[in-house]
Amino acid sequence: MAIKQPTIQHTAVQNGHPYFSTELLAWYRAQKRTLPWRKNHDPYRIWVSEIMLQQTRVDTVIPYYLTFMEKFPTVQALAEAPEEEVLKCWEGLGYYSRARNLQAGAKMVMELYDGIIPNDKEAVSGLKGVGPYTSGAIMSIAFNRPEPAVDGNVMRVLSRFFCLEEDIAKPATRAGIEKLAAALIPEGAAGDFNQALMELGALICTPKSPGCLTCPVMEECEGRLAGRELELPIKTKAKPPRQEYRAAALIWGNGENAGKLLVRQREGKGLLAGMWELPHLLLPPHAADWFAEEASKEQPELAEMLTVMVEQDTGQLIRPKGWLKDADHIFSHILWKMRVIECDLGEESTGIADEKNGAESKPEEAASKAAEALMAAAEEREDYVNHSAEEASKSLIPGGMVYRWIDREDMELLPFPNLFLRIIGETWERRGRGEAL
Repeated sequence: MAIKQPTIQHTAVQNGHPYFSTELLAWYRAQKRTLPWRKNHDPYRIWVSEIMLQQTRVDTVIPYYLTFMEKFPTVQALAEAPEEEVLKCWEGLGYYSRARNLQAGAKMVMELYDGIIPNDKEAVSGLKGVGPYTSGAIMSIAFNRPEPAVDGNVMRVLSRFFCLEEDIAKPATRAGIEKLAAALIPEGAAGDFNQALMELGALICTPKSPGCLTCPVMEECEGRLAGRELELPIKTKAKPPRQEYRAAALIWGNGENAGKLLVRQREGKGLLAGMWELPHLLLPPHAADWFAEEASKEQPELAEMLTVMVEQDTGQLIRPKGWLKDADHIFSHILWKMRVIECDLGEESTGIADEKNGAESKPEEAASKAAEALMAAAEEREDYVNHSAEEASKSLIPGGMVYRWIDREDMELLPFPNLFLRIIGETWERRGRGEAL
């Protein structure tokens, strides 16, 4: 069945337009939640909230939003802040490209519009990281412009109310629903109407257990009347995330760095750009066997790979002590399966200075040396598949990263992805209690 556009002579559109809009607005204005970004119509506050709310629950966002607005209360404050400070404030929300794009957009507003977010859809849509939904939300909520703001909640609500059978994962379906949503916006109430749609989807017309009996538009909901509210919306399943097997080294310092851990900063582009992490590497495909339930947690080949990587990157010789834990982390398209090996320092070749006391040293060694060591270990396995040394060095040995020693106080300043926050935080907690790691 084709998606029912608002121009089609359809009973729900003809008769339900005033019903749907009137009932939904009345419900929202009487029942709407008190949320910090709703206290005024400041487009900057609305912009920040909408970016944070992407892929994230309201209850999770609220404390982050309050902290973020306290640190960066204006477009100018955000534009001029160090990126590391912005990422640290975002730490725990995930999808860190949102924070970088938000700051890049703030810089554009400063450069192009004198720090004032313009009341112009084309200009707002041109800001870094602002797509159709975010631009629609800003234009309607901040400026009361009749622009649709269609997200997953809205597509679900309208698919059920109008019993739409098109796959909402398809761009053409989304475009049709945007036109339908635009036709439903009552004159002079664009901001409230769009927020009402979002609110209905978040609180009542939920994905798995819609609360139809408390829905303000239940009487004319075609999906409910057809008994199909649990089937709709129709959406093809996304491909499962690609699994990557990785190994990380949790390395304790000695001497003046005793009690500190060695971490590194990721490069300034790509996944988790600019964030800090434990040194780790991507393992070859056969490493999946090491993570099998019946396999030993101690893998000499894996430990050798970590040793070679750290020596190549830093000049330090580490001494793997044993398995610490396994941890998973899901991105939208990748699943990291991480094995963490606790290490300390063996013989020190050249040091990495504590950044507080001096600049770090990063001796450069030929990548082929590390690749040869990795390949020598791999060749001992029966399932070894030959690759060139150049391929091994590129896929298994990350380079060009900044390393430094950190203590617990440094964790308050440096941004870490959730996976490493958990691993490092749990490790220090256990060490502080005197428990064996």
